[in-house]
Amino acid sequence: MRQARIYRKDVLAGLLTEEGGEYRFCYDAAYLKLDNALAISLTLPLQDEEFVSPVLFPFFDGLIPEGWLLDVALRNTDISILDRMSLLLLCCKECIGSVSVVPINQQED
Repeated sequence: MRQARIYRKDVLAGLLTEEGGEYRFCYDAAYLKLDNALAISLTLPLQDEEFVSPVLFPFFDGLIPEGWLLDVALRNTDISILDRMSLLLLCCKECIGSVSVVPINQQED
């Protein structure tokens, strides 16, 4: 199982999980209670129920770099271009925009 905390403007918005070939995204309960809470994507509206998908959600996949920057990441790691979750965890902690993806080290928890 691989997980990442999803932040919107440095506020914890939710948790992204990949396990057994299935992806789940769930908004944080405290985030949902904020008066100024906004959805991280139009395709992931604010709701209590978690989102489930057999593929990485297109919003998160769109955060992964393309072109020469992706080539640099692939050249300097042993990650496959098909392993989208690994690329997301590696490249998207400080990406352009208001959303950040921070990997959860399973040994910490």
